[in-house]
Amino acid sequence: MEFLAALWLPILLSAIAVFVLSALSWTALPHHKTEFSALPGEDAVMDVLRATGAGPGRYVIPWFGNGELMRTEEGRARIARGPKAHLTIGPPGIPAMGPQMLQSALFQVVVSTCVAYLAWHALVPGVDRLTVFRITGTAAFMACGLGQTSESIWFWRPWRSLWLHLADSLVYGLATGAIFAWRWP
Repeated sequence: MEFLAALWLPILLSAIAVFVLSALSWTALPHHKTEFSALPGEDAVMDVLRATGAGPGRYVIPWFGNGELMRTEEGRARIARGPKAHLTIGPPGIPAMGPQMLQSALFQVVVSTCVAYLAWHALVPGVDRLTVFRITGTAAFMACGLGQTSESIWFWRPWRSLWLHLADSLVYGLATGAIFAWRWP
């Protein structure tokens, strides 16, 4: 826990910086504005979902089960006919931005704390600032960005969406690296 005493300031500053950069990325900059679009027949789809009673959660359509669907000719035809979809359903009502923003801020504190832990054990006090920048910036980029890649590989998240997320994560990594380099003991 010695690293927390030595690195509490860059942990907090980088978490705040990334939280602000993320908020700006999603609210003020245009690159995420076209990442989502309306579903044709949205009202009819919403009516069907309400009628089924499907609650908040993640769903796949068609449901493959444990592979049973692919074992029959009818199942394979159903899959081939499509569409295939991964669907995330949230709770009804106006989104409560406060709790989601708090969760996002806490996530950034966790990432910055993990970056600090890694750097503390990989680097020594007084190491050159460029090395601190490279190690901490890379770790932050990896933590914020690379985990999303599986969504594009396995769950049909559009690759463009992943590239936008990785570009954001690069900015977050650069900011984190700069702050840790600036405040490294």
